[in-house]
Formats: sequence, C-alpha cells, structure tokens
Amino acid sequence: MSRYPKLGVLEIGLRLLIWFLLTGDLSWANIAIGVAVTLLLPRQPSAPVQWRDWGRVLQEIVLAIPQAYREAFEMILKPHTVEAVVHKQALPNRSAGLVFLDIFLITFTPKTIVLNCDAQGTYEVHVVKPREEV
Repeated sequence: MSRYPKLGVLEIGLRLLIWFLLTGDLSWANIAIGVAVTLLLPRQPSAPVQWRDWGRVLQEIVLAIPQAYREAFEMILKPHTVEAVVHKQALPNRSAGLVFLDIFLITFTPKTIVLNCDAQGTYEVHVVKPREEV
C-alpha cells in the first residue's frame, strides 16, 4: 500500500485549474510546472468521489455567476449596511475538493464570505444586508 492516497482525476483537474488561475500563464513550461506542483503537493485521505455531488456543485457555479452580478448591482443601487454572521451546515462526507468549491461558491458572491470552517462541516459566513426600512 502506498504511503500517499491516490490522487483522483477531479482532484488533479481542480489543482491544475487553481494553478492556471493563479499564474495566468498557459505556456508549456508553466503547464509542466503546474503538473509537477499538482503531483508533489501533499494529499490526505478523503471521502470517495461522489459524481452527483460534483455535478451539483458545477451547476451551482454556473448559476452563481449571474447571481454575483445581480448582488453587485443591488449593492451599488441600495447600500448594504447591516452585517450578520450566520452558520451554514455543509453536506456530510465531503471531499476536500468539494469543501473548497463550497467555500468558493459562498465567497464568490459579493454579499457573503466564509470566515471559518470547522471539522463538523459548519461554515461561519459573514453576510451583508440592506438596512430595513422602518
């Protein structure tokens, strides 16, 4: 048995995607460096890949783009001055890649940002809201 757990195709793809987003360079040298970094980064055993969960998360990413624009225009037109911290429960048995994408989705929209993620799968989320009219 190997000292390191197997790295799945989705994890490799996610790591390479993050590498290319960070570097913004698709030259052959950068691709080689990205593959090397992807394979050399430490990995941990995680929950098995659930294709249904990945499909749901990718669908949510596509839907989050127009939502982010809508929220940005809402914040421009009506300033949001009320802040709150809410706790959001994540789905159980999430792989590290899915936890990353959950946090990315929450943080992608301008009204929310993840402050903390605990071992029980709860995200502490900072939310801004418009001031309620009296």
